[in-house]
Amino acid sequence: MEIKAGPLLSNINNPADLKKLSKEQMHQVCDELRQYIIDVVSVHGGHFAASLGVVELSVALHYVYNTPYDQLVWDVGHQAYGHKILTGRRDIFPTNRKYNGLSGFPKRSESEYDTFGVGHSSTSISAALGMAMAAKYKGEKDRKAIAVIGDGSMTAGLAFEAMNHAGVADSDVLIILNDNCMSIDPNVGALKEYLTDISTSPTYNKIKDEVWKVLGKLPAGKNLSRKVMHKIVEGVKGAVTSKANLFEALQLRYFGPIDGHNISKLIETLQDLKKIPGPKILHILTVKGKGYELAEKDQTKWHAPGLFDKVTGEIQKKTYDIPQPPKYQDVFGHTIIELAEMNERIMGITPAMPSGSSLKYMMAKMPNRAFDVGICEQHAVTVSAGLATQGMRVFCNIYSSFMQRAYDMVIHDVAIQKLPVVFCLDRAGLVGEDGPTHHGCYDIAYMRCIPNMIISAPMNEKELRNLMYTAQLESTTSPFVIRYPRGEGMVPEWRTPFEEIAIGKGRKLKDGQDVAILSFGHPGNFAASAIRDVKAEGINPAHYDMRFCKPLDEELLHEVFGKYNKIVTVEDGTVVGGFGSAILEFMNEHGYKADVKIMGIPDRLVEHGTPKQLYNEIGLDANAIAEVLREMVKDKVTVSATFQ
Repeated sequence: MEIKAGPLLSNINNPADLKKLSKEQMHQVCDELRQYIIDVVSVHGGHFAASLGVVELSVALHYVYNTPYDQLVWDVGHQAYGHKILTGRRDIFPTNRKYNGLSGFPKRSESEYDTFGVGHSSTSISAALGMAMAAKYKGEKDRKAIAVIGDGSMTAGLAFEAMNHAGVADSDVLIILNDNCMSIDPNVGALKEYLTDISTSPTYNKIKDEVWKVLGKLPAGKNLSRKVMHKIVEGVKGAVTSKANLFEALQLRYFGPIDGHNISKLIETLQDLKKIPGPKILHILTVKGKGYELAEKDQTKWHAPGLFDKVTGEIQKKTYDIPQPPKYQDVFGHTIIELAEMNERIMGITPAMPSGSSLKYMMAKMPNRAFDVGICEQHAVTVSAGLATQGMRVFCNIYSSFMQRAYDMVIHDVAIQKLPVVFCLDRAGLVGEDGPTHHGCYDIAYMRCIPNMIISAPMNEKELRNLMYTAQLESTTSPFVIRYPRGEGMVPEWRTPFEEIAIGKGRKLKDGQDVAILSFGHPGNFAASAIRDVKAEGINPAHYDMRFCKPLDEELLHEVFGKYNKIVTVEDGTVVGGFGSAILEFMNEHGYKADVKIMGIPDRLVEHGTPKQLYNEIGLDANAIAEVLREMVKDKVTVSATFQ
């Protein structure tokens, strides 16, 4: 199905083409750009509401600034679809987030207009400030740096660290605060309330506007120094509200709030700000999902809805003839409620991912025991540690790739103090279309080297329930990691009675001959499928689900190395320092000799695509495991065939 852009948009191949149009034509460009995003995403999928909310901003920025010489940094990148379409990628935009297609996020290797690669939140101000500092050092006085950051991303510590530096760095950086009261889920915290007060204070905004008008009309008004005008406006702010001073206290000149959907006002404001040197912040008010009524009403649902009918809004759902397994995240979400009903000391924490992690169920049922703390993974870990010091059994649910941002807190605040915080690492392994910024490749390796850590992974939903049950028991006194993948599990009938799993104990799923598979977590299902595939060929591998990579089940490993000299390890983490490395360390420590093949995520960046495509690409699906089994026992199979 060919999707055509509107008459103006179809002739915009780069920002230079955009600048050939009149300011009055920008309204039509915005309408066409918004419709093109709706047309493509409804058919091909992707993030949705965020980009609709910044259509006017995307157009205004490329109309006013000299990109890519002027450097534009988008925070996170969910909202950068309009930017991509305007910068030479319109015709290939339908490949967005598809295997070998466009990345769903800005990516430096993809376009010179993508000045900084993003996927995790709150990096834009630091990056743009670094670019502005470099421009100043190189004498590029006409070069501008602009960071676009949402109010949700602004809650992260990194954003405040960057603003604190920007205020004294004397560099020409513009921060655009896109305020829509949303990230993926509704924003939380005091900053949200502060921004609401600023944006809804009619007295402050009216008086501020009037002061600027009067100053402009005074005979000497146009000759007043910026310093004097700044003091006058600050006096008005102080007389009307104390809350407008947060950004200016950081020595950032504050402008706004203005309507982020008024393209004429945006262009005029950006043209004015372009002439003002130094660090400054423009506060714009937008609606996430703007221009698509259903997305405006339910912004969380329409963050990334999948394929849908753009006319009716009906989201396509898969239909099945038989019951399907639930998503791992939903098993977590329902199981933590069951456990909390049994144990009044259980609490849940997540950094801005209540829907993605399914902690939303507990937040709705037990609002005094489950909390979304905003986009601040470091705080999520340390507040969990604080709760644990008071006897709480805290389940801190963070995506695997986001946990990387809180690594010091895991070591300093949890592991060193040996606090029994339970880290539920969702989205472990290859997550699919979000690509390398979101793949959960490294948690096994970076957690395994920390003393006092317990690291586990369930092979299915029942195992996840039982690991969660084990982690909250009084007898569990160490930090406890449970990692599991995005998407559906394996067992439709998963809600079974809880059973304690002995910490550091694996299980033998199948005895065998000649070769043994040691699997860790969900990829054990790939191994089980491979074993079924090679059975007819006379290959009979043993299969052990290790459950834990720290501590290892040494008793079970002595059994394996005592019986098999060909071993395959299978994991959905990096092969460098991961589960397979732990097995090699055990083998070396105890003097065993064996041919060990480590199967996992290779030591390279894996791009985006469906999980099935990616696991096939890196050689970690059932077919790849079966091929390794054939290779490892080929001499035996050949001899057997000769004697038949």
